Amino acid sequence: MASNIHVNEQPNILIVDDISTNLVILSEMIKQTGCIPRPVTSVRQAQTAIERKTPQLILLDISMPDTDGFEFCAMLKADIKTRDIPIIFISALDSVEDKIKGFKLGAVDYIAKPFEKEEVTLRLNTHLKIYKMQQEMESYNKKLHQVVNEQITRVNEEQKNVLAALAEILKMRANIYERGIDKVSANSRMLAISLQFSPKFDKEISSAFVDKIETASLLHDIGMLSVNDAVAYKNTNLTADELEGIRRHTVVGADYLQKINTDKNKNGYLEMAVEIAKYHHENWDGTGYPEGLSGTDIPLSARIVAVIDTFMALNSERSYRDAYTREESVEIIKSEAGRRFDPDIIDIFSKIQKQLSCEL
Repeated sequence: MASNIHVNEQPNILIVDDISTNLVILSEMIKQTGCIPRPVTSVRQAQTAIERKTPQLILLDISMPDTDGFEFCAMLKADIKTRDIPIIFISALDSVEDKIKGFKLGAVDYIAKPFEKEEVTLRLNTHLKIYKMQQEMESYNKKLHQVVNEQITRVNEEQKNVLAALAEILKMRANIYERGIDKVSANSRMLAISLQFSPKFDKEISSAFVDKIETASLLHDIGMLSVNDAVAYKNTNLTADELEGIRRHTVVGADYLQKINTDKNKNGYLEMAVEIAKYHHENWDGTGYPEGLSGTDIPLSARIVAVIDTFMALNSERSYRDAYTREESVEIIKSEAGRRFDPDIIDIFSKIQKQLSCEL
């Protein structure tokens, strides 16, 4: 739709006919309808007139020298700027074939010569009303679209704030959250953005997905709040019960978040946080926990965070070992492609790992 059309302006009607007498007759009829006539005698003049100001309606003669009405109609309908302008053919050619051809090209009506004032007036008024309603509807839809987008943005911000506030509380309450969850968040976002450029993931990863994983990954280990610090930081071998307790942090964390997400208007950020918390320790080959999922049955968000969480853990010092270097960490992760991690994700991770932060 041309941008210089205004719903409430006085309609201007372009008349294209190489016969001056016809232009005079139609111009007078148009004036009596309260519209502005803009008569031209050739397609070239018509193109200039349209560039200067977009008409609300075009009366177009079929039989003209150089470029005939059918050809010009096709040109107008092929151009995004003019394709929606209603076109009424005016011609002494009154055969069924001519009318069918005109309608197929996109014309909205056909007026035969010689002109009858009442017929011309009626047809002009009818199509101008239709066109005005279309313009008003388009204007309304644009405003509605803007309002909806603003509402979605506001809801998204509110949803994000819930998770961010919870993450801040956890940082203050749990030592486990001193291990750089902000870096896990930033790195998960970076890896997700990089995956967008891969044809294997571009249909799954939208801008909304990237935004969600950045916030949702903050809570990936929320279930560790259920694990005693003495067990979480134990520097000797864990007992079977202790190991099971740590493994249960995935289910416990997902349950925590699921209880928060009880609003009728579902929180998309919390929904992703639930799947990340529950499944970020599943392995690509099905040997992980808590459910032994494998391959693409593991949610993509959890597969991404699993790589980043491991990368950050390897680069961190533990009570039972020193931190690995970036290079060593990357090699360890690459060696687990196809077993612990999605090999397609590892392929992208390997290419962009230098852009990831590994310092806590």
